[in-house]
Amino acid sequence: MKIVACNSNRPLAEAVAATLQLPLTRASIRRFADMEVFVEIHENVRGEDVFVVQSTSYPANDTLMELLVTLDALRRSSARRVTAVIPYFGYARQDRKTASRSPISAKLVANLITTAGANRVLTMDLHAAQIQGFFDIPVDNLYAAPLFSRDVQERFNGRDLMIVSPDVGGVLRARLLATRLNRDLAIIDKRRERAGHSEVMNVIGDVAGRDCILVDDLVDSGGTHCNAAEALIKAGARSVSAYVTHGVLSGGAVARIASSPIETMVITDSILATEAVRLAPNIRQITIAPLMAEAMRRISDESSVSSLFD
Repeated sequence: MKIVACNSNRPLAEAVAATLQLPLTRASIRRFADMEVFVEIHENVRGEDVFVVQSTSYPANDTLMELLVTLDALRRSSARRVTAVIPYFGYARQDRKTASRSPISAKLVANLITTAGANRVLTMDLHAAQIQGFFDIPVDNLYAAPLFSRDVQERFNGRDLMIVSPDVGGVLRARLLATRLNRDLAIIDKRRERAGHSEVMNVIGDVAGRDCILVDDLVDSGGTHCNAAEALIKAGARSVSAYVTHGVLSGGAVARIASSPIETMVITDSILATEAVRLAPNIRQITIAPLMAEAMRRISDESSVSSLFD
């Protein structure tokens, strides 16, 4: 079993390797002068079970190309099996045609990863579960819910909690955490009456006097979560926190969250934290390294991955 780290989130790859008590495979992943990606593997991987760790986060096109070229290098080096470990799967939000003559980019990326040489994919909290069906190779989609439920129990013990989905599309994800914690579920119904008018946020469920926890797979601009927090406070919630798997946090998202009613937003290290995220007063990061490492070990041993979540 060998682990190759690309450049998007090397600290996570190092933490995974340390958990498995394995060294990272020596490799060079660099750029030519015109920014073409060049990859060279400096160890023999013939007949090996190789895991490539790379989140396709910002800059998404560069990190995706790094992954593709690394997969091709390993395939041409006669690795027995290559698993693309993609903690954050970029382009996942483009999982369907949203308008006439628009692409389904998640399917295109799935084809690219398969063609480049991946034999299977390991990822976490896909934006849409059906993306697993875009691949013609096995896909293991891990869930951050066990990590979140453990953290919630440690920090909110004895408080009257309400788990909240920030939109209708995330109800299944929020229900998974609510079931683990044996808590009630509320939903934010978000709608725009007509173009040019602000969104109306309706809270479905009685949140008055309760400590609310928003649950989502990713936070990008932060607008949805900040607006949801304001709607919950307006509906009588005592406090609002958020647990989000992937902290994309682009643009002014960190400042927006810092000035919002959200007391604490917990994200994972599936995406490398920027300096702004590390310094944010109300954003906290927890690691997925032990979970990813255990899943990788089970894949290598040909044992069950799904039993991690039983």
